[in-house]
Amino acid sequence: MTERIRDFLQDRRRAGLADGPVLVVDLEVVRENYEKFARALPDTRVFYAVKANPEPKLLAMLAELGSCFDTASVAEIRMALEAGATPDRISFGNTIKKERDIVRALELGVRLFAVDCEAEVEKIARSVGATGAEDTRVFCRILCDGAGAEWPLSRKFGCEPEMAVGVLEHAHRLGLEAYGVSFHVGSQQANTEAWDGALASASWIFRECAERGIALSMVNLGGGFPTKYLKDVPAVEAYGNSIFQALSKHFGNRLPETIIEPGRGMVGNAGVIESEVVLVSKKSRDEDEVRWVYLDIGKFGGLAETMDESIRYRIRTEHDDDRKVPCVLAGPTCDSADVMYEKTPYWLPVSLQIGDLVLIEGTGAYTSTYSSVAFNGLPPLETHVI
Repeated sequence: MTERIRDFLQDRRRAGLADGPVLVVDLEVVRENYEKFARALPDTRVFYAVKANPEPKLLAMLAELGSCFDTASVAEIRMALEAGATPDRISFGNTIKKERDIVRALELGVRLFAVDCEAEVEKIARSVGATGAEDTRVFCRILCDGAGAEWPLSRKFGCEPEMAVGVLEHAHRLGLEAYGVSFHVGSQQANTEAWDGALASASWIFRECAERGIALSMVNLGGGFPTKYLKDVPAVEAYGNSIFQALSKHFGNRLPETIIEPGRGMVGNAGVIESEVVLVSKKSRDEDEVRWVYLDIGKFGGLAETMDESIRYRIRTEHDDDRKVPCVLAGPTCDSADVMYEKTPYWLPVSLQIGDLVLIEGTGAYTSTYSSVAFNGLPPLETHVI
């Protein structure tokens, strides 16, 4: 937690405004993260994944720094434009798009689209015909196993590399520019070499398309860059070195254009949630030390990534020097699924009690966007960008 966040939270408490969980994001940390990505992969364009945290001040700062933006909806496209990005710096990266949304994106000037099947290509081609848009580019997302990631992505997005060749050829025949290939190695990817296999597949697709007279230009390396939770993670520089080596290995001296889509790695460590302990209890009178600690935030308030206990946030309290005992950590809602850590209990101070404040670190990404609207009558997660 930065001094700026600490001071903000202290001022908020002194003003009597601490009522309910709050997320505070430090823009200086985001700035440092952007600069690290830019240095680690200097020939690669950064497309910030807006879905990770779409706060307007954050987007505006990234736009000013020169970032491009990966968007998942027309609403996110508009957010990026309002932040100061030009349409040529925006990618519509969702492979599942309504045709009318493709039309809206084209009307807003966006010309870069993700696909993973021929039906999606056909929607884009029809939309181009309806709008008269020119120079529309598509890239095909391929499947990636995600080994080494704490949050592996499912088969919902992407296709087999062999199928991607046909998808890109179909785009070419329909008058679109078959621009390249994308993949995602899984969120919170701890293995710096995870990109090697996917780049081998991308290189093969480039060669197969070339034999069909289609010159691909770009590889979208996706996201997956981690932020620190309980475990240390490799530095951005280590990922940059490994990715460059893999690119050279599979593409030789004819390196493609490349882009990356950091989300968690850009904003995760910039945010801290302050939460209050609502209840501390036990489920039996035996000598089992396991206690239940209920916070005023849970899965439906922004901590959805604790699903299956995939993401384990660092939690700090004012009693961290005291003896710790295993605790089940749960949220405040009347839903039995609102339990964050039970299979592997979280060790918290035995002195923790009702009314204590806890700090949940590394929560700058995928918390405010996952926060529900009025489930159980609870408001969305209050967010401040400083």
